Amino acid sequence: MSMHQQATVVDGLQISNWSRPVLEELRTGGVSAVNATCAVWENAAETIRSIAQWLELANRNDDLFFLATSGADIERAKEQNKIAVFLGFQNTSPFEDDYRYVELFHRLGVRIAQLTYNNQNLLGGGCFEAEDSGLTRYGRVVVSEMNRVGMLIDLSHVGYRTSREAIEASTVPVAITHSNPLWFFDTPRNKPHDVIQPLVDRGGVIGCCLYPTVSGGEHMTIESFAGMVARMVDQYGPSHVGLGSDCTRGWDHEFVGWLRNGRWQPTAPENSPRWPAWPNWFTGPEDFPRLTEGLVAAGLTDGTIAAVLGGNFSRLFAEVMDTTKEKANV
Repeated sequence: MSMHQQATVVDGLQISNWSRPVLEELRTGGVSAVNATCAVWENAAETIRSIAQWLELANRNDDLFFLATSGADIERAKEQNKIAVFLGFQNTSPFEDDYRYVELFHRLGVRIAQLTYNNQNLLGGGCFEAEDSGLTRYGRVVVSEMNRVGMLIDLSHVGYRTSREAIEASTVPVAITHSNPLWFFDTPRNKPHDVIQPLVDRGGVIGCCLYPTVSGGEHMTIESFAGMVARMVDQYGPSHVGLGSDCTRGWDHEFVGWLRNGRWQPTAPENSPRWPAWPNWFTGPEDFPRLTEGLVAAGLTDGTIAAVLGGNFSRLFAEVMDTTKEKANV
């Protein structure tokens, strides 16, 4: 059995257009668990519909995947050759201006929420704003509620100041599910040392990201990416580095316009964004075994590779999601 087959692979984030063929790509690639985005700009009502669609998909494909709610579900999926799908938000738009929606969506199965998506919102600053406001008063309430019910905080598209304040405000470790260090590729979506170090110091995990706009584009080599992961392990320790592919399977180019612009700015037809080209060695979740080979070639030990592929996210999910259930039901 290969190193990849032995390992439990957890993908920190995908925002695919989910269907049975897309999910089968994960199983082919040996992925046992995934943080699947079910909302970005949607409000509460629209997000409920999105979750309902997931319920329907799960009911019709229960031989292939199930909707996961605890860290323990990851090993169950591995044992059953299924996929544990964790529903996640890439923005807190679904919470609107009502902190009670945090527990509501937790009861509907949502286990991960990114505080902002690129822009300023009611909770704090996004990574593309010129001025980062920091965590707002409402943001602190939502962080506290997420801690209470057992919902993992994600800081991937969040501004640097807001990220640092959220790390400090949270009573449990938090995640950056799909970003790279700023030194690897210079974009506001990637994170500086003074965000990553506090996250690691508090027990968090950063998922190194394969999405072309944060990793260097289609010409990025597997040696370069695996070398970055190895340097991250050396700098922050083997227990705090994971992977978040940010795969976007099954979408047309129109969706990327919605993703970037939501309802807050118009998309001019002549300026419609298009999906970036991926490197030929990683075009989707089926290529995770090739990534594992790259990590082996980079000289990482088997134990470290297993941790990076999924062990670290598995531990973090369990710590955040599994130990707060009693409090959530008080």
